[in-house]
Amino acid sequence: MNKKRSLHIFSLLLILLFLSPHVSSGQEKAIQAPYKIGPGNVLEIVTWKEPDFSRPQVLVRNDGMITFPLLNDIQAAGRTTLELKADIEKRLKNYVSSPVVTVTVRTPTVKKFYILGEVVNTGEYDLNRNLTVLQAFALAGGFTEWASKKEIILLRNENGKEKIIRVNYKNIVKGKDFSQNIQLKNNDTIIVP
Repeated sequence: MNKKRSLHIFSLLLILLFLSPHVSSGQEKAIQAPYKIGPGNVLEIVTWKEPDFSRPQVLVRNDGMITFPLLNDIQAAGRTTLELKADIEKRLKNYVSSPVVTVTVRTPTVKKFYILGEVVNTGEYDLNRNLTVLQAFALAGGFTEWASKKEIILLRNENGKEKIIRVNYKNIVKGKDFSQNIQLKNNDTIIVP
């Protein structure tokens, strides 16, 4: 099969995958999952009728903490805005009779993934929606003619440990194993040998 025809078939498969109404249960959960605050986020914290306990810009530090007047350091990373709101309201009860707090993420952290090796456009890509491995290949312009599509590696850091996930592209597109069309997470690295 020539290269032009291969790219055409690859493009058609990706269009079908993008347009497919079927969403796996794992993808459904990811779509419905609330946003978790992360290091580098800038938050706006407003305490109703209490300007001394309101801040237009609060940076979530690399250690995941924020500093707030009289409350010192508070864990923000890994929590939703509602969880952080409840914690701040609870702590403020020592200083304000009925605190009503609003937490807004002003600048969300830009999540990234990386794709290296035998793809047309290697590099760093924004992970601004729920992308899968196949969609990452499309963003990277597809494979080069030397790509080993059966031996793709996805590197993922989970709980401080590097995890290696093997991906066989050919099995995915032949319909043999859709479970390998893994949803990407922040800082994933795909290597196409």
